[in-house]
Amino acid sequence: MSSVPPVQSQPENDTVLVVDFGAQYAQLIARRVREARVYSEIVPSSMPVAEMLAKNPRAIILSGGPSSVYEEGAPQLDRAIFEAGVPVFGMCYGFQLMATVLGGTVDNSGAREYGRTPLTVSRSGSTLFEGVPDKHSVWMSHGDACSAAPEGFTVTASTDVVPVAAFENDERRLYGVQYHPEVMHSEHGQQVLEHFLYRGAGIAPNWTTTNVVDEQVALIREQVGDKRAICGLSGGVDSAVAAALVQRAIGDRLTCVYVDHGLMRKGETEQVEKDFVAATGVKLVVVDAEERFLTALKGVSDPEQKRKIIGREFIRVFEQAQADIIADEGPAVEFLVQGTLYPDVVESGGGTGTANIKSHHNVGGLPEDLEFQLVEPLRKLFKDEVRMVGQELGLPAEIVQRQPFPGPGLGIRIVGEVTKERLDLLREADAIAREELTLAGLDAEIWQCPVVLLADVRSVGVQGDGRTYGHPIVLRPVSSEDAMTADWSRLPYEVLAKISTRITNEVKDVNRVVLDCTSKPPGTIEWE
Repeated sequence: MSSVPPVQSQPENDTVLVVDFGAQYAQLIARRVREARVYSEIVPSSMPVAEMLAKNPRAIILSGGPSSVYEEGAPQLDRAIFEAGVPVFGMCYGFQLMATVLGGTVDNSGAREYGRTPLTVSRSGSTLFEGVPDKHSVWMSHGDACSAAPEGFTVTASTDVVPVAAFENDERRLYGVQYHPEVMHSEHGQQVLEHFLYRGAGIAPNWTTTNVVDEQVALIREQVGDKRAICGLSGGVDSAVAAALVQRAIGDRLTCVYVDHGLMRKGETEQVEKDFVAATGVKLVVVDAEERFLTALKGVSDPEQKRKIIGREFIRVFEQAQADIIADEGPAVEFLVQGTLYPDVVESGGGTGTANIKSHHNVGGLPEDLEFQLVEPLRKLFKDEVRMVGQELGLPAEIVQRQPFPGPGLGIRIVGEVTKERLDLLREADAIAREELTLAGLDAEIWQCPVVLLADVRSVGVQGDGRTYGHPIVLRPVSSEDAMTADWSRLPYEVLAKISTRITNEVKDVNRVVLDCTSKPPGTIEWE
């Protein structure tokens, strides 16, 4: 990581534009730029270049995207952006687009690379790769490949499959890499990005994000005015931080509602009532809705349908809570606070040109006749940024550092129909896994460890000298920084063995424990 001078005030003229070509990672790129203490904004690729340049950017970054540069209707870019004298850095699709527009060659030769890929740096003293090891791993995700750089560009890196994995033109201050330097699995990716910002574009790192809380409090006050709001607490980091932000903005005009829908982990309700209320003093209403949710989910196995049902029932419970609060306290509740994060929005098809990977209960699962206006102060943030905001707000580590837990709860960790019996079974298995990970001191090393019940699958086993026909349990330990990409965590064998032994010994109807060792992509973190 490059050294960074002390933070100063934000300069209005040091903006970096991130041009979004439909990548899942556009917001992540912008976040990485902000981590480098340089202000950034995202603009759609459909924005005319004249409008981009009218913002007087100090630099422009071209994001990746799902398209091929030769695909009909694929996003394009006016050559004028490269003639304006503004430093430009292309990543993945943006790199290929830069190559084709400037006269290079991009082939659809079948030379695909996905996931971790060894990169060889051929010009170690270049602007991008100064001080970077000549051989390191990067994160690739492409089908087309650049075989010839544009005239005037120097090839500075390659892979075993792609001859031009990076090129640079210092005279024109134009740079590009085939891979994704913004994701955590690209070694030295942040260093390469900072080299572009500091060395290629000549921008000083003098912007700070410590004003996020003040900015969001001001926006919340402007949106809510003198009205009331309710917030659905799930027990997770996101809803807790969102609630704390809104409480700081509007005080006791916020009432938090915890819906005990029967889909939570063991001890979850007690933790919400104890830890969060003790930390914030917020008004909390607990609604017992287990029977309602289980009735609505009866006979449903399709994961998308489950998510939508859970989202719908959440809103209906909130509407009833609103009526109860009005009856008790008078003024109407017009706003619903949600801990929606950017990965939720992206996976639900909310990015510029992104595909719908799966609907999140708080995005794609909301009913069309929603009676509330949404307040979503974390909508453009990633998980690690949310944790920092939580720390800034003074929330305890027990809340801020909790492993992520999906809003639909264990309902999407049961592959098959959700029933009370299956939930109780999964709750016990999940509690054992969490307990053993904590005892092994591994909580800080993994992002989260979903425990999944394959309810519609049975396997033969031997327990107590007799044949059993039980359910498999899947352990899904993953490492990640932002939930956009993830890799499976290499847990010690002795820890895995202890978890497996305890689950098969202590949890009825489970006779097999398996390990999911799939990265994201191609797999998502949750199974459903």
